[in-house]
Amino acid sequence: MLVKQLSFIPEVNEKEVRNTVIKELKTYRSLKIQAENRREQKEKGVIGLFPQLRKSTEYNELKVKQIDRVLENCLDEIQLQIVRMKYLSPKQRTDTDIYMELGIKSDKFYMLKKHAINAIATALGII
Repeated sequence: MLVKQLSFIPEVNEKEVRNTVIKELKTYRSLKIQAENRREQKEKGVIGLFPQLRKSTEYNELKVKQIDRVLENCLDEIQLQIVRMKYLSPKQRTDTDIYMELGIKSDKFYMLKKHAINAIATALGII
């Protein structure tokens, strides 16, 4: 007889969660630079250096601020290193390169990466 465990947390599609978080992290790189450029323009007294086709500055700055908070406060040191090396670096890195450089075994790497993605998704309200 198979007993189904009751859960208060509904099932989520892990692949969809992972793809959503990865997309947000890759977009974050551009948004972070955009926010830095806007801050620099403001400091120099230059407004509208480039044409703005979408009026989403406040929205983008809020996303950057919230992802910054997640990265600073939600992940442990090794998880943060994995996320930075894998998703926030402009250089594309393979998982093998990363876990070899960090000196950890592949099983532990994939467990840490999965936990980091889930922690980010939870903190951002994706799941």
